[in-house]
Amino acid sequence: MKLRKLGNSGIEIAPLVLGGNVFGWTIDAETSFRILDAFVDAGLNAIDTADMYSTWVPGHQGGESETIVGEWLKRSGKRARVAVFTKVGMPMGNGGKGLRKEYILREAEESLRRLQTEYIDLYQSHTDDAETPLQETLEAYAQLIRQGKVRAIGASNYTGERLAMALKISAEHGLPKYTSLQPQYNLVERSGYESDLEPVCQANHLGVIPYYSLASGFLSGKYRSEADLGKSQRGAGVKKYLNERGMRILAELDALAEEKRSTPAQVALAWLMARPSITAPIASATSLEQLKDLVAATQLEMMPTQIKSLNEASE
Repeated sequence: MKLRKLGNSGIEIAPLVLGGNVFGWTIDAETSFRILDAFVDAGLNAIDTADMYSTWVPGHQGGESETIVGEWLKRSGKRARVAVFTKVGMPMGNGGKGLRKEYILREAEESLRRLQTEYIDLYQSHTDDAETPLQETLEAYAQLIRQGKVRAIGASNYTGERLAMALKISAEHGLPKYTSLQPQYNLVERSGYESDLEPVCQANHLGVIPYYSLASGFLSGKYRSEADLGKSQRGAGVKKYLNERGMRILAELDALAEEKRSTPAQVALAWLMARPSITAPIASATSLEQLKDLVAATQLEMMPTQIKSLNEASE
């Protein structure tokens, strides 16, 4: 598996990141362990989670996904083979949230404890915190990096303006720089990233690891009518894509999947991997069969004409 540099972080990853949002939510610990083992055995090496996964589940307090990843790291002995990404800042079940220095330092310790590791490879601001000075947030990360608890930092859900501002403050004050961005980006959600964020990322050599790479499963072709929305717990989130443009995109994915003897999900992920500014899309799997489909996307080569046809279908 050919590795790609994640911006200037010093971290090299395979072209697909495994999303940990489903761990402890739609799949239990044992299934999660099997998927994690198969993912690494396939030659991939980056796992993305967050402290607040999965606070949205009744009875959960957050930390469920990190706990499962930590148990797997301890049980498998594969810590040296993977880059572990996690995030801080979104509301936790205990009422904690934001990017104040004191809070970040405390939450980092909790994430390290749950992950059963001495360091986090990429620690990300899960969402911008307008109430906290950017400098204060970056000073917290500077302390964690000095202590060897964090290797590199990234941002998620920032606007281009705020991301550029954070990078400027880092340069002016000698503070660590965000080396990556985790935005929402896929064939049906293009404009926000391409117009606002991509120029900032390219100008500053940031790695980009988009989430919702398959638009909550819509781009897998699983949902083609409102009758399909009940197929999973994520179905309600794709209703907005059931329109003329969404069907046009699915039709093009179907045609290319047939042409390339693959699947719509593989083609949608390969389209992302082929974009020069993208390091690796994030995608999650709830079964070994789904994982196999995702991994196959890393071997799918897109021709310029095929990329063009998808670009036009998704305009």
